[in-house]
Parts: sequence; C-alpha cells; structure tokens
Amino acid sequence: MSNDMTMNKFFPAGALDQFLPQIGRVVEIGGQQIAVFRVSNGGIFAVLNKSPHPKSGPLAEGIVSGNYLYDPLYDWKIDLTTGQVQAPDNGQVQTFQVKVEDGQVWIAAGQQ
Repeated sequence: MSNDMTMNKFFPAGALDQFLPQIGRVVEIGGQQIAVFRVSNGGIFAVLNKSPHPKSGPLAEGIVSGNYLYDPLYDWKIDLTTGQVQAPDNGQVQTFQVKVEDGQVWIAAGQQ
C-alpha cells in the first residue's frame, strides 16, 4: 500500500445489495460525484464520475464488461482496476479504493 493510501478515510456508500451487477450508481462523497460499479464476478469499483475525454461527461451510465467500463458518450474503454483508458485512446480517470464489510460498501477518499 502506498503512503498516499494511508491518508485516506473510508466513507459509507451504501448497502452492497443497492449496487446491481453491471449498473453504475452515483454516490457523493466530500463533494465529489463517484461512479460505483459492481462487476459480474461481484467485485466493486469506484471511479470519479467524469470522463477523461476532453469534452468530459458522466461515466455512471457506461456499459460494464468484465473489469472494463465503456464511456457512454465516447465509447472509450476504461480499466476499472487502474482507471487507465485503453489504446488507441488515452487518458486516465481517478479511481477510489473500495472495501466491503458486513454487507456495506465503503469508499476511500483522501483528506482535503
């Protein structure tokens, strides 16, 4: 774990059953809109709900396939584990650490 992760505080995002497989859900933490996705294998990922495309746009409405998110406006393929946009496009979206405890989803956000 990198040092910057140790400064993060986890915030409640909701009950695990509120996150439907392959359907994005927006939660607000610390004034940031975060898109949360439950992938088909049950993993939970969280990214900033803002496309890295120069014209921006929301990501929560994107299509999920495996651990990849397809940007709903520009069809960019984004790796949910790293936030990295896949070639031939390039860019990166901010990712957030997620944990699930006792049926609750928690998202880490750095201290401002």
